[in-house]
Amino acid sequence: MDLGKGLGHLTYSTLVHATDTWDQLWKSVNTYLPAVKARMAPHQPFGVCLRTSAPSAEALSQDPAKRATLKQFFADQDLYLYTANAFVYGVFKKQVIKEDVYEPDWQTPERREYTKQVANLLAELAPEGVNPSIQSAPLGFKPKVTGDHVVDEYTANVIDVVAHLVELKKKTGKTVTLGLEPEPRCYLETTDETITYSKTYLFPGETATALAKKTGLNDADAHQAMKDYTGVVFDIGHQSVGYEDIPASLHKLVAAGVQIVKLQEAASMYIPDVTQKTVDALQTFAKTIYLSQTCQKKDGRTTWFLNLEDAFEAFQRDPGPREWRTHFHVPVFLTDLGGGFGTTRFALEEALAVHKQTPLSTHLEIETYTWDVLPDHLKTGDIVEYVTRELDWVKGQLTS
Repeated sequence: MDLGKGLGHLTYSTLVHATDTWDQLWKSVNTYLPAVKARMAPHQPFGVCLRTSAPSAEALSQDPAKRATLKQFFADQDLYLYTANAFVYGVFKKQVIKEDVYEPDWQTPERREYTKQVANLLAELAPEGVNPSIQSAPLGFKPKVTGDHVVDEYTANVIDVVAHLVELKKKTGKTVTLGLEPEPRCYLETTDETITYSKTYLFPGETATALAKKTGLNDADAHQAMKDYTGVVFDIGHQSVGYEDIPASLHKLVAAGVQIVKLQEAASMYIPDVTQKTVDALQTFAKTIYLSQTCQKKDGRTTWFLNLEDAFEAFQRDPGPREWRTHFHVPVFLTDLGGGFGTTRFALEEALAVHKQTPLSTHLEIETYTWDVLPDHLKTGDIVEYVTRELDWVKGQLTS
């Protein structure tokens, strides 16, 4: 929904639902979107983030009737598509995924062609006047970056996708932007790393020359196109796990000319005082199908663990005072999870205050996808109630 006053469009990610296949996607769209709209925007259009897996994108691309049916459904229900989650290529629910969530990464032709396919769908399915965005993976899992050649291959595929987006604009009039989403333990992890990558690989003259050769643009226009068609999906929860000063990070991105394609309202777990009691209680959040990257602060130093279980082992070897922040998406309206666990909602509040004063992005989205693995005491009813409560909270922060 359009929040007005230049604050942008707010929705939730349909990644929360089972959407690994076209049949699942179609069922979730019919089941949940009208129900959420009825509660949040009964008298105005409601925006949509479509989680589009590679199988779903392929099914839609190969079948004009499916595309027409989906587009008509959006129109009939007063829904409008403005962003797609193309981060997860394949299965995301009901199966252990861990670091495979980044595969195939941006080193592969599969990731490149899948992203182009999603761009084509967005250009066709988004209504007139809407310039949609694609949310994509942070290039790759950091341990797999074994040399500069890996980053060069990432970049070559990004340039190729941007060339496709330039041509898509010529054909359709739609500007589809690509947002890479930094995440703990990935090549793009911190805000500083993201800015460095943009300045070193996406914005230099040789990149503009490469894009110009693919598109027929002159070098100056190609340089501008790299800025216009690329940017970052800034997940507030991700960046707060790494102890970033969120307002400072947002201001740095703006100053560096890195577009904030989408601002994601997310909160992560925060354990301010780790003890054996809290470690025992945290077991209910561990050993899920998702990664639970954890940043530890101990004696003024930070240490990363790929999963909560790794942090547990470190505590057992060397007990003592410390705090943890964990990449485990939790409801954005909560500050207390019980058991001595807090959340990074404070970082979300800071980011929304910055956005309210000076809007950072026209695309806003809540992405709490962990509903199916949350402990029972944190579930607030059915998924529609859960989603609308999050939307109400974020909307209240920005419009009250």
